[in-house]
Amino acid sequence: MTGVFDHPWLHGLFGDAEAAELWSAPQQLHHMLAFEAAFTRALGQVGRIPQDRAETVARQIAVFSPNLADLQQGSGRDGLPIPALVAQLAKAIGNEDGAIHRGATSQDVIDTALSLTLHSFNDVLARRLAGLSTALATVSETWGDKPMMGRTRMQAALPITVADRVAIWAMPLERHLERLQHLRPQVEVLQLGGAVGNAAALAPEAGAMAEDIARRLGLGLPPRSWHAMRETLVDYAGLLSGISGSLGKMGQDICLMAQQGVDEIALSGGGGSSAMPHKQNPVLAELLVTLARYNATQISGMHHALMHEQERSGAAWALEWMILPQMAQTTARSLSAASALCTSISRIGTLK
Repeated sequence: MTGVFDHPWLHGLFGDAEAAELWSAPQQLHHMLAFEAAFTRALGQVGRIPQDRAETVARQIAVFSPNLADLQQGSGRDGLPIPALVAQLAKAIGNEDGAIHRGATSQDVIDTALSLTLHSFNDVLARRLAGLSTALATVSETWGDKPMMGRTRMQAALPITVADRVAIWAMPLERHLERLQHLRPQVEVLQLGGAVGNAAALAPEAGAMAEDIARRLGLGLPPRSWHAMRETLVDYAGLLSGISGSLGKMGQDICLMAQQGVDEIALSGGGGSSAMPHKQNPVLAELLVTLARYNATQISGMHHALMHEQERSGAAWALEWMILPQMAQTTARSLSAASALCTSISRIGTLK
């Protein structure tokens, strides 16, 4: 059984085409080649190789089409695809003068590719957070003055309005957007540390090269390579889980509001039962709860991935690869599902 995001039919529930494209293998490969091209141009910029040679090689790198089967074999052999990729580039283009990758390390390539992915993905998160806020504002404007029963500990308490409940769904989104804007400069950064993180092989031009590469790729420039310092990615994972968790609360509320006998909300479209045609299940609301719980379970794994031994860990680093892309796609799907859920509301509030 494949993962739910690309499963032949479960994809219809869990999949998010825009997020899947951003985190896809072809896009990651594109970003890795973008780093290698920018690195080669920086070698020319600081005079390590002639600039015309650097430009020629960089253009060839940018359009290079790797042998994916060889990358697969290389990953199994070396634990990652970069040695095989660099070998393919060297064979196709020539690397006797060190125009390709010399002075860089595999982690520079893969982490910078991650930063480029996050740069694009964060644009999607920001847009969707803003769009969901607008959708919830529309719900409140349309039905906000309708009465409903406030409940504490799932027991009837005192009357409230629809606007009271919707505000609790909407307000965290503003804070999540603020956190995203705060984190973006910390996670959308270049990685350039070389073999042990101190960029010694690029000295004394390491700083100038880093500035040049970061500028070409549109990334920030950290004070030092972050090979073994992953706390900002853990903070970012916390943001992802926070977003999906807030939307899970919304989904949980809607599931309870949709119960027969409560009937505080009516949803249009979908949710049919094969055995009970009279039922309409709150599928998207349930999905929000599932996605929130999934992301919550992944946070501990990201904290485990903080523990890099000495200057680099293969184990902790690979754990990140397994967890962070899934969390990102989970969060993206949460946002698209929540927006669709808002548009499916045909009535909200206590029936009179």
